[in-house]
Amino acid sequence: MTSANLLPRLRDAGLIDGEVRVTPLTGGVSSDIVLVESDGGQIVVKTALEKLRVKDDWFADVSRNRVEQAFFEYAAPIIPESVPRILGGGDGWFAMEYLGDMPNWKTALLAGDADEYTAKLAGEILGRLHAASWLDDVARTRFDTLPNFHALRIEPYLLTTASRVPEVADILRAEAARLSETKLALVHGDYSPKNLLVGPQRLIVLDAECAWFGDPAFDTAFLLTHLCLKALLHPQTIHLVPAFWSEYTSSCDYDLEQRTVRLLLCLLLARVHGKSPAEYLSEAQRAFITRFVLTHLPNPPSLAALTAAWT
Repeated sequence: MTSANLLPRLRDAGLIDGEVRVTPLTGGVSSDIVLVESDGGQIVVKTALEKLRVKDDWFADVSRNRVEQAFFEYAAPIIPESVPRILGGGDGWFAMEYLGDMPNWKTALLAGDADEYTAKLAGEILGRLHAASWLDDVARTRFDTLPNFHALRIEPYLLTTASRVPEVADILRAEAARLSETKLALVHGDYSPKNLLVGPQRLIVLDAECAWFGDPAFDTAFLLTHLCLKALLHPQTIHLVPAFWSEYTSSCDYDLEQRTVRLLLCLLLARVHGKSPAEYLSEAQRAFITRFVLTHLPNPPSLAALTAAWT
């Protein structure tokens, strides 16, 4: 959606007034995100893309924009300090509060800043969300979004990787099928350091367009995948794995370890061979990840054993 199309909608919704300035923000691969400044203040507007900005053809329904808005509204009473305020929305877009110049956690991790407090806060926030939504009928109905989750996560990560790594294709396809059938709690779907803004004693969760009522182990595995990958660049980062996990399990008292480890191995492989490869990995690191997963995926270890083996 261009600014020429968007601005009249924002005016009609009473979100902007007077002179307007629009500044593009960094928004990953799936959406256009802009800062809109007017006499009425500053807001951030997010518009979903039909084709994601990756090398492979990757399409997804723009209705996921409404899913993301619904996630923030559902999560607000549970983790009010950790989600942005939604100000309004329409077909394919929504507006939220501007949170200022808060850096994302990925930037700190890539710089080698292995802050345990941030990892613990990420675990606590996610655990609270999963625990509060566990078998909740409201969340089950509102986030019955498997086609969206399949298009954004199961197909590009698990099934694409299965087509490219035949040695473990059967395991990946079986995991994709199991994931599709599991319905336990509200899943963020992109719980990644790039979507966690870090402030003083605060962590803000963004980018929930993959939200789905399904297997919460996907979120824990997704976050741990990023920590393991960053540990290839900065070895001290591996200590954040037990820090995150201990706080998560304290906040969500359900046993997800076995499923988390299996998904973690699948997602590590997907960040090499799937549609969203990690851009910062060297060829040697990509080869190491592939060997590691092919060794451990047929018989996944405990999380502690996997972390030790990765180190």
